[in-house]
Amino acid sequence: MSNQIYFTPGPAQTFYSFEQHLKNALREDVPSISHRSIEFQKIFQFTTEKLKELLNIPEQFNIYFTGSANEIWERIAQNLIINSSHHLVNGSFSKKFYDIAKAYQLDSTIEEVSLGNPFSLSIPIETELIALTQNETSIGFNFPENEISSIFECKNDHTLLAVDAVSCTPSVNLDFNLIDTAYFSVQKGFGLPAGLGVWLVNEKCHEKAIQKQSLGHSIGSYHSLPTLKKFADKHQTPETPNVLAIYLLGKVAQDMLYRGAKQIQNDTLYKSTIIHQAFEEMDWVDPFIKQSKYRSRTVAVGELKGISSSDVISKMKEKKFVLGSGYGSFKESHIRIANFPTHSKEQTELLVDTLKTL
Repeated sequence: MSNQIYFTPGPAQTFYSFEQHLKNALREDVPSISHRSIEFQKIFQFTTEKLKELLNIPEQFNIYFTGSANEIWERIAQNLIINSSHHLVNGSFSKKFYDIAKAYQLDSTIEEVSLGNPFSLSIPIETELIALTQNETSIGFNFPENEISSIFECKNDHTLLAVDAVSCTPSVNLDFNLIDTAYFSVQKGFGLPAGLGVWLVNEKCHEKAIQKQSLGHSIGSYHSLPTLKKFADKHQTPETPNVLAIYLLGKVAQDMLYRGAKQIQNDTLYKSTIIHQAFEEMDWVDPFIKQSKYRSRTVAVGELKGISSSDVISKMKEKKFVLGSGYGSFKESHIRIANFPTHSKEQTELLVDTLKTL
């Protein structure tokens, strides 16, 4: 096996117990289990129960499995928006959700701010859904929990709040009493191979999907909310899912519960702090996000001075650390360092010490 440590922001370093769970799954023939079997129903139920416990998800929420988090953008557009949504955009991934809404010819609006700056939170009164990205992976922007609370307090009762939690779960404590729907994928915070999206949906969302359908609108087919709920109530999925990925997610969530969500979140804050402090101390890199409260706790982004990301990545790889380059137009001017539960405090401290020797 490679002795390199992947601090890439996704796919990321696999969780420390992944290999053992994979061996157990193969020994138990999990990849061959029918998705209509009792064995799969037990896997589905186990995984959803562990996720609800780990993330402190209220009982009224349902958990559905999709092919990716990107797919969920489209499912939200199909099921939860009749006319318009409002998108808070400050990076590439939040912008992609807006682009999908426009592709569905929705009358959606956008508040796009300069990268790393806060939002004014001026939300159109008629909007049906507010979309925000809690952790913008492309630039390392953190949407503070108190500002999510502000949106909840000022929005209309009919307006749904959708949160992209792709690279913050389970390292950031989200209050699901403020959120109507959230979603993430498993190749970042859960340290698993890509190929599974997780969609969290409350009752208001189900009511909206039924309302939209009753008005004669299409809400999709096999992954419409009524169909997903019909099968989830039986601990099943509409289609043949990635049974192995659902099994592994449940096992990793259980391992995280042994450690405790609060401990994971405290460790995440400590590791984020020492990475950003290192950025501030070194003369060849600065934190890209200038205000500390808006800095991501799970993806630290450094703005390089007089050196390219490929040079830094190459030097660090020689020392067994694999970092991420900048996203999109920032490919050569940024480095991105993941800070997920699989990264121990000791590994992160060693990473920081190594960066300081460059």
